[in-house]
Amino acid sequence: MAAEASMLGSLLVDSSALLTQIALLLGRIAIGVCFVVHALGKLGIVGKGNMQGFVAWLKSLGVPYAEVQARIAMLSELVGGSLLALGLFTRPACVVLIATMIVAGRIGHKGAGYLITNEPPGAEYTINLAVVCGMFLLMGPGLFSLDQVLFRS
Repeated sequence: MAAEASMLGSLLVDSSALLTQIALLLGRIAIGVCFVVHALGKLGIVGKGNMQGFVAWLKSLGVPYAEVQARIAMLSELVGGSLLALGLFTRPACVVLIATMIVAGRIGHKGAGYLITNEPPGAEYTINLAVVCGMFLLMGPGLFSLDQVLFRS
């Protein structure tokens, strides 16, 4: 019985340095690609949206300099997401992505609550993306990253 409890405890709480590094790699790639896909949507390459529609939506929210703001958001997602996926300048990329998600949550989802299923959609998605980027900011890119290859002496 004690051996079974010990085995269950190990299964539930033990990890290894290698598994942690693999988790960082998989997480960085998944979240980085997510940001890139959102940028491509703003460019009209994937999905139904495009830059013109995004600018019009920002204008309807009263965002000043909507044309500039839309391009800044798209570039932060495209460049930041690419850098995050590659593990290159990971921490600076995360700072940019967190700031972008804070702005998106505060402006694009203002007054909509938390749940994305609300009408209009809440800030759930932007909050979760910001938190995940915060995790990468704190933990760093991991061993399987270009930061590790280029900057570790």
